[in-house]
Parts: sequence; C-alpha cells; structure tokens
Amino acid sequence: MASTVLLVVVFVLDFIAFSLAVAAEHRRASATITKNDASNYCVYKSDIATGLGVGSLLCLLASQLLILFATRCLCCGRALRPGRPRAWAIVLFISCWVTFFIAEVCLLAGSVRNAYHTKYRTLVSENPPSCETLRKGVFGAGAAFIVFTGIISELYYVSYSKTEDQYLPNGQDAGIRMGPI
Repeated sequence: MASTVLLVVVFVLDFIAFSLAVAAEHRRASATITKNDASNYCVYKSDIATGLGVGSLLCLLASQLLILFATRCLCCGRALRPGRPRAWAIVLFISCWVTFFIAEVCLLAGSVRNAYHTKYRTLVSENPPSCETLRKGVFGAGAAFIVFTGIISELYYVSYSKTEDQYLPNGQDAGIRMGPI
C-alpha cells in the first residue's frame, strides 16, 4: 500500500520547486545600457533568479531521491509480480527519469546563464558586452517539467506499491515450472 505521508511530502517538495521556478522566471536578470565618458557598458539587475533556480533544482532532486529510496530504484529489492501494475511501474519509472532530467537541465542552465550575466556585469573593453540576458521561458519550461515529474513520480510510486502488494510469499513466482506439479 502506498504511503500517504510520502506522497504528501513529495507533493510539497514538488510544489515548492515549482513555485521557486516560477519566481525565478519572473525575477530573471535584466540589463540596462549605461553610458560612461569613455564607453558604454551593461548593468545587470536582479541576481535572485539564480538562487531561486538552484533552490528549485534542489527541491526537485530531494523529491526524486525520496521516491527513488522508497521504491529501491525499481531494480533493487525483491522481484515484483508480473502484471499490469508492474508494466505501468516500469513505463512510469522511465518517464519519470526523463522528465526529471529535462527539468533539472532547464533549471541548471537557466541558473548558470542568469548568474553569468549578473556576476560579470561591469567588464568594460574595446568591444562592449552585448547585454544579452537569459531567454524568457527557460525557468518556465523547468517549472512545466517539474509538474510532469511530480505527477509521473507519484503515479509511479502508487503503481510500484500495487505490485509490491501482489508479491507472492515463500519464494513462489509466476515463472514456468520445469518439473512435475
């Protein structure tokens, strides 16, 4: 049977990760061109999006690790009984990791790109900086994949729990017998 406490904790962590990603999207760095006597240079504002993106990344990672440890990564532990819940658990396990990876890449890339421009804001040279900022929607895409990951990971855990409930005790399995009955 699926643990309600685990499902609630995973939901809360995913909700926090989603909220931080949305906040990071709204607080992305913005640039203004400042004119000086000698040259023009860019000044970047709002470095908070980097921290929000990293916080979102860590909350999503914690959520995924909780599910991973609760299910023993699907491959460790005792064998699960064949059937529809096991097939769904395998499909959802793979889907969960794919969406998790995409969300983490979006959040990490957005945080790194946002930090790059805010950290090195006043470099003045013969070629002034282009005042590029993080593209709109990078943290938003991460937030969308956080939602997908949250839904799929909770469905995976419930499917895994159903297959574990159907486990055959005493070493019996559903395989083909080679000896007399």
